[in-house]
Amino acid sequence: MDLGSAAFWVALLQIIGINIVLSGDNAVVIALAARSLPPAQQKQAIFWGSAAAVVMRIVLTVVAVELLRLPALKLVGSVLLLWIAVQLLIPEEGEGGDGADSSTGMMAAIRTILIADLVMSLDNVIGVAAAAKGSLVLLIVGLAISIPLVVFASTFLLRVMERFPVIVTLGAGLLGWVAGEMAVSDPLVADWITAQLPWLHTLLPVAGAAGVIGVGKALAARAERGEEAKSVAELEAGSGAPTAKEAGMLKLLLPIDGSEGALRAVDRLLAMRHWYREPLEIHLLNVQHLLHKDVGTFVAAADIRDFHQEEGMKELAAARARLDAAGVPYGHHVVVGELVAETIAHFAREHGIGQILMCTHGRTAVGDLLLGSVAHGVVHSAHVPVVLVK
Repeated sequence: MDLGSAAFWVALLQIIGINIVLSGDNAVVIALAARSLPPAQQKQAIFWGSAAAVVMRIVLTVVAVELLRLPALKLVGSVLLLWIAVQLLIPEEGEGGDGADSSTGMMAAIRTILIADLVMSLDNVIGVAAAAKGSLVLLIVGLAISIPLVVFASTFLLRVMERFPVIVTLGAGLLGWVAGEMAVSDPLVADWITAQLPWLHTLLPVAGAAGVIGVGKALAARAERGEEAKSVAELEAGSGAPTAKEAGMLKLLLPIDGSEGALRAVDRLLAMRHWYREPLEIHLLNVQHLLHKDVGTFVAAADIRDFHQEEGMKELAAARARLDAAGVPYGHHVVVGELVAETIAHFAREHGIGQILMCTHGRTAVGDLLLGSVAHGVVHSAHVPVVLVK
């Protein structure tokens, strides 16, 4: 494939996109595996573990590229890739069992990073190998760009994908498109399709992308309905909250994600708290994104809980500071859930919340339609009034 051709750059963007969508939790494992080390050793463990993972990923993907040259294997790979794409859109059920024991040595952390990357990257290897279309140069350049990006910007990327679910949807559609391209280029059928049904070169990628999104969304909707019957894993109920469930007291919930919009909701509460006739019992809620279930295989459950707790408390810090400065009592909570809006609504039901006050991040109605809106999801799912602050 010519380095200066449009096809090369399109395929390169596909490889980077596939890596970003499929590798977020791998990067979290890297961070968790090194978190118990001293700061200097943390950087070394992340650097050497990531470097070794990059080399291993390139070797595995090169092998996959060569295997995909064999007749019928692209057809099998395309079916597997479609399954991987659909799974992206279905909520995870959990983060694994008890997890691995915590390690304190740098070599143990590097070993954990390597093993976890090997096991958790099989879907990534298949997707990247398909997008590379047999080009070793394209493969190496794409992995060299995208893997460091994922590793060193993991938390940011996870937050962006959580805030804008359309990224995951588009990523799943991209995998469906690549699966369609892979199927029509299999040596077993490629010549026949080109001669007899050339329109399949366009139809199958489109059908793959549309089918993945349609089936994935349908299965996700069914999972969401089942999710309402499950309890949310609460990591901490904050200190300082009113504990008595007094008659006539209104429980007010503020979902906090660390954004400026969430702080606007806190400011609105401080400005209008005297308007309420009932005494207020205020609860701040931070929802942490559920990690891939395989993470629990390599990282101790306690470390995962601590990770969620630390990230949640960081995002709650500014809101807590404003309430503390105003002398307003409150409770703070960090919970884990795959579906943020449904998790907020479930928390409200479980804790007898009477009203939810939250921001809309200031997007337009069109933006909400395209990008998805947690606030509008809460309005749809919650059983209590929801006040939206722009």
